[in-house]
Amino acid sequence: MADAIAISAAAELSEPALALVGPDTDPREYVGLLVERKLYPDAVRFLAHALPKREAVWWAWVSARRTAGEKPAPPIKAALDATERWIAQPTEPNRRAAMAAAEKAGFDNAAGCAGLGAFFSGGSLGPPELPPVPPGEYLTAKAVAGAVIFAAVGSEPEKAPEKFQNFVAQGLDVTTRIHLW
Repeated sequence: MADAIAISAAAELSEPALALVGPDTDPREYVGLLVERKLYPDAVRFLAHALPKREAVWWAWVSARRTAGEKPAPPIKAALDATERWIAQPTEPNRRAAMAAAEKAGFDNAAGCAGLGAFFSGGSLGPPELPPVPPGEYLTAKAVAGAVIFAAVGSEPEKAPEKFQNFVAQGLDVTTRIHLW
């Protein structure tokens, strides 16, 4: 388990957020402090970097699904469906399908970023017939953070603080369920 300082550094948190972390900082309490200080994007980035990749993508998918509405546009629905298939069965074909759907949805929304997070989870970034190009260690976390932040601010930005709080609470629930901390 990475400590709060290591996670914060990897997540590239803001200076105000970094000023709150120390060698004895409990990660769960740290997230609570970030929320209390209304440093919501930092709390999201911290959690995205702390969670295992599959669980992080699930969190991004749930956040994206919650804000997509009952009848999302077809490209958004396709990205959500493809990402959900990868979460259920993280196979190479499902990973590539999540990326294809994410590209069609675009990366300026939560659903597209969630699919991108699935694609960055492993395998190669290049075409299957070429030598493997592994994704960077934190690319999934960056895409997941983007998805959750887009979910919070993409529509009804006046409700962003409430949505951030709900999404962060859900991310913390995942850490409890998987016994991360």
